[in-house]
Amino acid sequence: MQRYPMTLEGELALQNELRDLKTHQRPRVIKAIAEAREYGDLKENAEYHAAREQQGFIEGRIQEIEMKLGNAQVINIHDIPHTGKVIFGTTVTLLNLDTDKGVTYKIVGEDEANVKVNKISVTSPIARALIGKEEGDVVVVKTPGGDVEYEIEQVQHT
Repeated sequence: MQRYPMTLEGELALQNELRDLKTHQRPRVIKAIAEAREYGDLKENAEYHAAREQQGFIEGRIQEIEMKLGNAQVINIHDIPHTGKVIFGTTVTLLNLDTDKGVTYKIVGEDEANVKVNKISVTSPIARALIGKEEGDVVVVKTPGGDVEYEIEQVQHT
């Protein structure tokens, strides 16, 4: 059985999405299917086929979320003593040694990852390179464009 690591915020986001799918999206698409049936011939009814397709997506996503929540390994970073090491849930400030540009990432579960808000998956190459390292360490991250060196400037439990 595969475990899905996630933060408390990630678990809450999945629970909210599941609630929305079950209480709003599912009833809405069921109503759309019923209305489309009233139009007659289902073979050539585009509204019916679109609603059925959307229903399939919703039901699939509900099953996926329920499975992930059922197998979730929720990690509360605040329950873990701060040691200065990079672990799941920490926020890490890095300095790119080639460009002297800083960047901050929070290491989260796969479903929570969103690089636009500086949240990276624990399975990403950069997170895997950082896990277990400490403030002041230099880390080499292998990227498609070549190796990139980062210095870990700060590790925060946030």
